[in-house]
Amino acid sequence: MTEATLAEIRSFRRVPLEELYVPGHRTCAGCGPAMIYRLVLKASGRNTILVGPTGCMYVANTSYGCSPWEVPWIHAQITNGGGVGAGIEAAYQVLLRKKKRTGEFPNIIVMAGDGGAADIGLQSLSAAMYRDHDFLYICYDNEAYANTGIQVSPTTPWGAWTTFTPAGPEVPMGHKIWPKDLARMIAAGHPDVKYVATASLAFPLDLLNKVRRGLNTRGAAFVHIQAPCPKGWVFPANMTVDVAKAAVETGMWLLYEISARKHRVTYQPKQRKPVQEYLSMMGRFDHLVPEHIARIQSWADLRCREAGFAPAGSLEQLE
Repeated sequence: MTEATLAEIRSFRRVPLEELYVPGHRTCAGCGPAMIYRLVLKASGRNTILVGPTGCMYVANTSYGCSPWEVPWIHAQITNGGGVGAGIEAAYQVLLRKKKRTGEFPNIIVMAGDGGAADIGLQSLSAAMYRDHDFLYICYDNEAYANTGIQVSPTTPWGAWTTFTPAGPEVPMGHKIWPKDLARMIAAGHPDVKYVATASLAFPLDLLNKVRRGLNTRGAAFVHIQAPCPKGWVFPANMTVDVAKAAVETGMWLLYEISARKHRVTYQPKQRKPVQEYLSMMGRFDHLVPEHIARIQSWADLRCREAGFAPAGSLEQLE
C-alpha cells in the first residue's frame, strides 16, 4: 500500500459520520446537486446557515413542508442569493459588535444553481463578492435550468442539447455558445476575493477540503462544483459519479484553487483522455458529428493550457 493511499484512508477517517442532509426530499435518482449538498454539510458542520435561491434544490427539497436540512435554511429569490447571504453576514457582525450575541461566528453558505449564480443571480453574487462579505458562495452547476425543463444556461456546454437549443438542420450542433468561466474569469476577478476553487463530486475529499478552506478564509469565497444531472444530461441514474469523473479525466472540468492570487492545480490526470469518452456517456451530445467533437476537444485543450495544465494558448483558436 502506497503512502498516498494511506494518506487518503486517513483523510476519509476524518470525514464526519453525522448526516446533516437527511431523507425527506424529492430529488431525482442519482441527483448530483443532492450529493453535493450532503458533502458540503459534512464539511461545514452544524454551525451553518444555508441560503437556497430558487432552483432544483429549492423545489425538490421544500415541497409539502418537507425539509432535509438539519441546519437553518432560508429561501432566496433566484436573483438575490448573494444579497441574502451578505445580509445575514452583516447582521451577525452587528450583533457581535454590539455584544448582543456570543459564540462562534456561523458558516454562512449560499448554495445556488448555475442560473442563480452565472445568470439571473450574477449581479447579486458579484456585489457580495465585491464588498468582500465573509461568506461562502457555492454554485452547484448542472449546466442548465433543469428545474423548469432543461433550458439552456450560461454554463451549458457548446454542442449540448437543451429544450431551448435542439439540434436540427439549421443548427446541427445544438447549443452554439461557449460556457462562462464562472470561477477563474468572473469570481476570481473581484479585487478582494480571498478564495476561489472548482470541485467535483467524483473527488469528495478534494471537495470537502475546498469547502473547509473557503469557510476558514476571512472574507468572500467561491467554489464552483460540477453537478451531473441524469435527467437533463440523459444518462442512467447510477452513473452520476462516473460521469463526473470522466469530465475531470478528459479536461472538460478542471480542478484548481486560487488563494491569495496564487493559482494551484489540485488534480491533473497523468494522461488526459479524449473528450469523446465523456461526451459519449450522455444523450445530450448524441447528435454531434466528428467535426463538432474535434471543436470541443480543441476547447478543452485550450482551457487546460490556460489554467496551468500546459503552456498558455490563444482564444483565437476558437474563432
